Order: sequence, then C-alpha cells, then structure tokens
Amino acid sequence: MSEHLPQFHVGQLIHHRRFNYRGVIVGVDPEFHGTEAWYQLMATSRPPKDRPWYHVLVHNAGHRTYVAERNLEPDPSGEQIEHPELGVFFKSFSGGGYVPRGDAE
Repeated sequence: MSEHLPQFHVGQLIHHRRFNYRGVIVGVDPEFHGTEAWYQLMATSRPPKDRPWYHVLVHNAGHRTYVAERNLEPDPSGEQIEHPELGVFFKSFSGGGYVPRGDAE
C-alpha cells in the first residue's frame, strides 16, 4: 500500500495539468487500482502506480476520468462544474467545493 497521503479530497475542484480540463473528485485510491492493460493504453506519461489516483467528474462532459495525482492541481476558480452525475455524489456546493452525500450538515 502507498505511503503517500492524497493531496486532494472528495468534493475538491481540480484542474488537469496536461489536458486542461476542470473537474471534481468523487473518489480517491491510495494507489493505482486499474488493470495493467488500461495503464499501458491510457497512462501514456507513465505516472507512478504507488501514489494516489483519483476518480474525477469532468466539467461540461458526461464521463469520468481516472487520473494520477501528479497530473492534477487545485482549481482556484471556485466555480461550480456541470456534470449529469453531480447529484449522485454531492448534496450541495459550498465554500468553493462540493459537499458529499452522507456528510453531516
């Protein structure tokens, strides 16, 4: 298991450094949990597998991505994103981020 603590958390807005999109984190894996075939095909920059990876809803899109921590940075815009699955994961937007379902008010 990875000894690297995640830099980002569920509900946090992020920006992808390489592909220039915004999104919100919906899940955190302490290390890569995909298949080797997916990694070889999709992770062309070969980010480390032993560091955190994130499940991200992409702004103005209908899909999710799986992204290595090194490709992300905080999105300081504080602006909401548009995604059809937001309501599945979050109950509100507050303080520049999303409040996950199930958290105390």
